[in-house]
Amino acid sequence: MRILVTNDDGIDATGIKVLEGIARELSDDVWVVAPALDNSGVSHSLTLHEPLRHSQHDEKTFSIQGTPTDCVIMGVRKFLGSTPPDLVLSGINHGQNIADDVTYSGTIAGAFEGSLLGIPSIAVSLATGIKSPQSVNWETPKTQAASLISTLVEGGISADIPLNINFPDCAPEDVKGKLITVQGKRDQGLLRIDTRQDPRGRDYFWFDFERKLSKPAKGTDLWAVYNDYISITPLHLNLTHHESCHALAQKFNDV
Repeated sequence: MRILVTNDDGIDATGIKVLEGIARELSDDVWVVAPALDNSGVSHSLTLHEPLRHSQHDEKTFSIQGTPTDCVIMGVRKFLGSTPPDLVLSGINHGQNIADDVTYSGTIAGAFEGSLLGIPSIAVSLATGIKSPQSVNWETPKTQAASLISTLVEGGISADIPLNINFPDCAPEDVKGKLITVQGKRDQGLLRIDTRQDPRGRDYFWFDFERKLSKPAKGTDLWAVYNDYISITPLHLNLTHHESCHALAQKFNDV
């Protein structure tokens, strides 16, 4: 099995090194193509107005001055040559990608792009800061991700349905299990805009989120991660709201 690993935290991030190690438990043909710099929150953006520059770190490791989407395209269409990967793994993101995060996340976008290119794809993230601001439990995915991904691959992953895996913010022995979940929704009231001034007296702004847990519905990715379960959410790129099509067609369709 040929595996392409990418992320949005950048080529030097701890998470991608952890994910590369996990991939090597599954295959001896692992390629890494990741952004040269942190691209968190870039979503599914594509570089169109400037050239893509790259650095080669070893035979199968490259960094790109671009986005996770750029990296997957370059990996599949350029660096891996005539043999595309059998699996795209994106992550491990330092921080959860659940609920509304899905629309902002570069980690998710890496898996989305793999899916668009016809390759089974999985985004992997590790929840942090839920139990305490300093908690980063890398051992949880290190010890559990390889067997989980192997099981998913053996069961068959549709290239049309990328999977979003989030590991909870707890030690491996405290994980309660695995749940197939649906995408939840955050409390947007927790978003704050922090206004500051630079030395010249001009305002500048930071987006900030209040460190407060919402009360999600059971069965959502939020609920699973908050309750120490590994969340596995099947996603898809077709954003059509089918339930609305019929009602709108009654008013506007002429045929």
